[in-house]
Amino acid sequence: MKDPKDINPDDYTQPFLDFINENPTVFHAVHYFEERLDKEGFQKLSERNTWEETLRKGGKYYLTRNGSSLVAFTIPEHYSVGDGVAMIAGHIDAVTARLKPISKKPNTAGYLQLGVAPYAGGLNSTWWDRDLGLGGRVIVKNADGTIQSRLVRLDWPVARVSTLAPHFGAPAHGPFNPETQMVPAIGLESDEDDQRLLPEGTFVSNQPARLVKAIAQELNITDYSSILNWDLELYEFAPGQLGGLSKELIFAPRIDDKLCSFGAFEGLLETSKDLSTRNTISLCALFDNEEIGSRLRQGAMGNLLSGTVERIVESFSGGKSYVNTLSQTYANSFLVSADVTHAVNPNFLSSYLPDHAPRLNVGITIAADPNGHMTTDAVSSALFQRIADKAGHKVQVFQIRNDSRSGGTVGPMLSTNMGVRAIDAGMAQLSMHSVRAACGAKDPGLMAQISAAFYEYFEEVDGEFEDE
Repeated sequence: MKDPKDINPDDYTQPFLDFINENPTVFHAVHYFEERLDKEGFQKLSERNTWEETLRKGGKYYLTRNGSSLVAFTIPEHYSVGDGVAMIAGHIDAVTARLKPISKKPNTAGYLQLGVAPYAGGLNSTWWDRDLGLGGRVIVKNADGTIQSRLVRLDWPVARVSTLAPHFGAPAHGPFNPETQMVPAIGLESDEDDQRLLPEGTFVSNQPARLVKAIAQELNITDYSSILNWDLELYEFAPGQLGGLSKELIFAPRIDDKLCSFGAFEGLLETSKDLSTRNTISLCALFDNEEIGSRLRQGAMGNLLSGTVERIVESFSGGKSYVNTLSQTYANSFLVSADVTHAVNPNFLSSYLPDHAPRLNVGITIAADPNGHMTTDAVSSALFQRIADKAGHKVQVFQIRNDSRSGGTVGPMLSTNMGVRAIDAGMAQLSMHSVRAACGAKDPGLMAQISAAFYEYFEEVDGEFEDE
């Protein structure tokens, strides 16, 4: 493996853009990570099975839940039960708009429209007048009776929410009703919209006929009734790309938080190439549903991460007390809650504290909040800074003004659940929660560098901290 100091951030710029552009939904992102892990020799685990006969020292493993969350980990050759776990946790869901269970709507003024609901604030003003794509997963019953989840994305923009021209005066300025005035148009009236083309009493009979036909064609399905259900969403169709006069920026959708997740994942892959130098387990957890509070089973508030650690410890505990060794493991562990934070916006300097104004293409930002929205404290900051110093990585810091509202991350709930030391730290970006945002071209690679450094150096640096 490369020494983290030798990782070149520029090597990750185009791969990150490819990842963003080719994986528009959370289901596509997890599938991408699975394929990468398979190629790197990781073995997939099932939560339905016991792991005791599977896990081995020197092994590399991963598991998924709901097709939308993933945990990958490596067990070093010299691991002993009670040794810690170096964890980075992020999220891969994004602000979007999801199709309603019954998405067909009456044609209005000659337009075919689609019933959707905002997810985490989707369909806000930045979504209007955008070319919107459609994709997600489809649950299909095969000819042999088996049921399968299949990914789909239409390769052209299919939807648009159009603004009202300013010539109409006050109605063009809002406020707007999210149920009646933010309805995407997906075409004009057509004979193809005849719902009688769909089998009655089936899931698809409650969806727009032309949409069902498009999805079926994409998946080579001839029997519409074999489509049992779907999780489909709209997304910004225009691809992410390099920007700025020197191409030093990235302009792209879904940066929050594909950015930190991608870098953390790359850091794990880099350090998985040599498992002979550490005793600590390295783990990367990528969650769904963070943008809506992480409360579902595939979210960070569920037991996906803690359950994974507990099953690892139990598999190696032998005759030792499982409760004792699990508590010892958590005490020796550390969590980096990796989520994007706010880069300084040059047009709104008064909204930032002068000394808490992160910049792009510089390095990771430690996020702090005294009210428990972040996990950062003096001990975790000092430990993380030591790791960054060993990698030659510059650390920035952000805390929001007292007269503004702080956001939240997966960190507090995970550290509370497991009792592990933790820090909130992530890359800075502009235009958070917009349909399209910006970060630095080096930032994906800088995240990969600091992630690799964390996995490689945590055990060594942790030895400097006594009883903290």
